[in-house]
Amino acid sequence: MHPRIQSDTALLLVRPRVLDYLALAKPELTLLSVFTAVGAAYLAADNGIPYGILAHTFLGTLLVGGGAGALNQFLERSYDALMKRTENRPLPSGRLRPVEALVFGLLLATLGVAELSLFTNLLAGFLAVATLTTYLFLYTPLKRLTPFATVIGGVPGALPPVIGWAAVRGEIGIEAWALFAILFFWQLPHFYALAWMYRKDYARGGYKILTVVDPEGNATSRQIIVYSVALLPASLLPTYLGLLGPTYFFGAFVLSSLFFFVALQLFRHRTNPAARRLFYASLAYIPALILIIILDKL
Repeated sequence: MHPRIQSDTALLLVRPRVLDYLALAKPELTLLSVFTAVGAAYLAADNGIPYGILAHTFLGTLLVGGGAGALNQFLERSYDALMKRTENRPLPSGRLRPVEALVFGLLLATLGVAELSLFTNLLAGFLAVATLTTYLFLYTPLKRLTPFATVIGGVPGALPPVIGWAAVRGEIGIEAWALFAILFFWQLPHFYALAWMYRKDYARGGYKILTVVDPEGNATSRQIIVYSVALLPASLLPTYLGLLGPTYFFGAFVLSSLFFFVALQLFRHRTNPAARRLFYASLAYIPALILIIILDKL
């Protein structure tokens, strides 16, 4: 066989495996967490932009998030096979072996914790370990036991901005907890909207999340409203704490009000299209809020 043809054939064989490993890292969810960590680090900087720390925060949280995603898929591979939304993931489809996902996840997580510990500070590294352990050993197994697992999962989900703040300041002040609150109150409507759309799928997988045990959507829609209402004052805390000014206050108020309006439509209509609109609105919310922070600081 011609060397060029051999090379092209080898590339075609390798590329799907690379994409499968990338899928293990849950890049969409991971990048969203990374942006919140870097955004918090940027906000925590008083004098100038600490490009070095921002770069290490980006890389460290990217590795930790990717490792958490891979290890989560390793732990839930048999349940993913029962759900249409996840049955084509690398492990349930058989494209990767469980041991490959385990090694890949452990390697990424270890490198991420080391990156944060060595090149930012030990507190950031410790918070990364806390995020990993609560996500993998509390939230992941509890999803099959109690609907309250989603609230517990909100803790590791809201820790990335605290990691970013600690990476710059070396401490966890009230400002970091304000950023934690924003992400915590945001992610409950975000997840419930997704779980609403795929509630039958989650039921097939044996998950006892709220949308499964609440088929009429009464409790789910109420909780979506409660957390959406709580998000509005939480999003304004950075101004009250003196971190940001009126540009951020106005932008966050408008953004959170729009988010509440979309959540209110789901509360009223309780349909999959309404849940989909809320889910997409939640995906746009965090990047938009970070953009407002950047504009305010500039």
